[in-house]
Amino acid sequence: MSKLKRAPIQSLYPTQLTVGMLEVEVKRKRLIELSPEQREAFLEAHPMPVVIGPAYRLYITDHHHLARAALEARVKEACFSVEADFSSMRPDKFWLEMNKRSWVHPLDENGVRHSYSFLPENLKKLVDDVYRSLAGFVRDAGGFRKTDAAFVEFIWADFFRRNIAIEEVTSDFRGAVRHAKRLAQSPLAKRIPGYAG
Repeated sequence: MSKLKRAPIQSLYPTQLTVGMLEVEVKRKRLIELSPEQREAFLEAHPMPVVIGPAYRLYITDHHHLARAALEARVKEACFSVEADFSSMRPDKFWLEMNKRSWVHPLDENGVRHSYSFLPENLKKLVDDVYRSLAGFVRDAGGFRKTDAAFVEFIWADFFRRNIAIEEVTSDFRGAVRHAKRLAQSPLAKRIPGYAG
């Protein structure tokens, strides 16, 4: 099931509502700096996991930031691996199975859950969540470890959302990263996957 395949990036369907656009921009710049051959090798080394859903739509279950960055960098094709083929399921059963496997995250930039019909129909419509960017930058700074737990950066984003004022994040992002890193390594965060305190 996991052999690499290709599809136009514009044909991929998200399984979440948001991305951190600051993190997307970092990835977009990296992709643009690579030669076409290097970019191709990088995308092959980081395939996007996909579930084939009803009407044979390709739903990506991870690497939304890379997918959006590739779209912004005008990369035409995505490399993906098929995690599961649920094309024969009715939509209601499909979303129940996706939820059961933690392959869908319909929470908005305020941490509010929505119905599956609210998910964007393409990568361009993903909404910015500055706390998701904050979580990505804190992870990269060693504040917490990357784990295989589903949507762990969103768990961290919600933790930071509850503990750091939005004004601090938007007015002094670097300062907010330092503050968030201290919080991530404090006892307050010890139950969150990836805790490195």
